[in-house]
Amino acid sequence: MNRPRILALTPIHPQDIADRMAADYDIIHDIAQAADIEVVLTNGGLGLSTEQMAALPALRLIAVNGVGVDAIDLDEARRRDITVTTTPDVLSLAVAEMALGLALAAGRRIAEGDRFIRAGEWADGGKIALGGSVLERRAGILGYGRIGRKLADLLRGMGMEVLYTARSEKSDSPDAYRPDPLALARDCELLFVTAAGGQDTRGLVDADVLAALGPLGIVVNVARGPVVDSAALADALQSGRIAGAGLDVFDDEPDVPDALLNAPNCVLAPHIASATTEARRAMAQLVLDNVAAYFADRPLPTPYNNG
Repeated sequence: MNRPRILALTPIHPQDIADRMAADYDIIHDIAQAADIEVVLTNGGLGLSTEQMAALPALRLIAVNGVGVDAIDLDEARRRDITVTTTPDVLSLAVAEMALGLALAAGRRIAEGDRFIRAGEWADGGKIALGGSVLERRAGILGYGRIGRKLADLLRGMGMEVLYTARSEKSDSPDAYRPDPLALARDCELLFVTAAGGQDTRGLVDADVLAALGPLGIVVNVARGPVVDSAALADALQSGRIAGAGLDVFDDEPDVPDALLNAPNCVLAPHIASATTEARRAMAQLVLDNVAAYFADRPLPTPYNNG
């Protein structure tokens, strides 16, 4: 009996789960050989383009190892009745933890201090600029989904006041609602961006939002690069209109514009918010569970709600 075949556009880790997938399925990597393929494995960054989908007439399931779907043509998937699955929840703590780490690194100048020591400036009697307390700031969360709410839990647990902006006010939330990014930025000093990517959120944090955040403000983006206007952010950092930024995501990864590389107090990470061994194992297992459920004609554990 022939084994089911999967087109894998991205590797899956850890190795023991990859080995289990290879034991249960024939894995191919060349889309040119995948005309009869029903299942594609991809990630949030790669997605699956309209052109790729057109080359896969038998496609029935897009299994995303991650939560990002902005690189997938969801309209075409809906039109063709192709199901999309993601790996929510299992990475929420890792991403929230990274957001907090970036905030601390920017507020307390941790990365700058590391460079200061390595360059020999401390030994030469140099001084580093004062940081600012992170935990004494009011936090605003732009995007109040699973990751945003997990982050809110962490922040409240450290005694911080938390505000949020979402498509609608959440009746079960202990945090204070603001109707739009501008109102949120006016009322907080630490702005966490956890909103979903896509055209609807492109440039959501623009020059006006950054101006409203103010000269003591810090922006942390663990969502998608385009949610924050990178040119406006670089300008706000250079001019001192905000105090700092922590970024794990960028417009055109892995390319980071010089304006951000050279901006003062801008802490950069190479899109590693979910890159913990615990989160990656749980994500890979959930991918495997979704694929197995599809081939067994069982309900999928985590289908993406595509309208």
